[in-house]
Amino acid sequence: MVRNPERRTALVDAAIDVLAHEGARGLTFRAVDARAGVPVGTSSNYFASRDELFMQTSARITDRMTPDPVRVEEAMRPTPSRQLVTELMQWLVQRMADDRTGYLAMLELRLEATRRPALLDHLNRTVRADLDANARFHREAGLPGDTDTFLVLYLAMTGLLLDHFTLPGMLTGGATADRDLDRLVETIVTRIIPAE
Repeated sequence: MVRNPERRTALVDAAIDVLAHEGARGLTFRAVDARAGVPVGTSSNYFASRDELFMQTSARITDRMTPDPVRVEEAMRPTPSRQLVTELMQWLVQRMADDRTGYLAMLELRLEATRRPALLDHLNRTVRADLDANARFHREAGLPGDTDTFLVLYLAMTGLLLDHFTLPGMLTGGATADRDLDRLVETIVTRIIPAE
């Protein structure tokens, strides 16, 4: 197996781009090579199978979506409150918007996992571990609400992000036409997190 970490990362980032723009069916070694601008056959030297490419792509998306610990420390300086949770959720939405391609690729991976048992097992474990770690962080940081409150907030935010990235016009029309995304996040947090 070839050992060039920078090239491997570039290939996985190209795979993320392919997933986001062409879907899981479009994720082939040839498509990754073309997106990365490398000779045909390069990615097959780095990944033993498409399944391995899917797994590596999932890990890379998680790395890209994980906030910088220094930024987290800065964000957590204010006193824990419902307002702080609102700001953290608005920051979450902004981070996901900044890596829209990564978020869409993760959605594609989740869909593909319904057809690939090994990928499903992998995503169940990794997403569950992230959920548990985030719930623990919420609790240990003294943010308002219990574990169930955090779970409802997680579910509401994932629903908001799904609609925002897949049907962006839906949230800006109809009953929510006068609300921007930050205000929708504030509404979600206000309805879920108990008042101080």
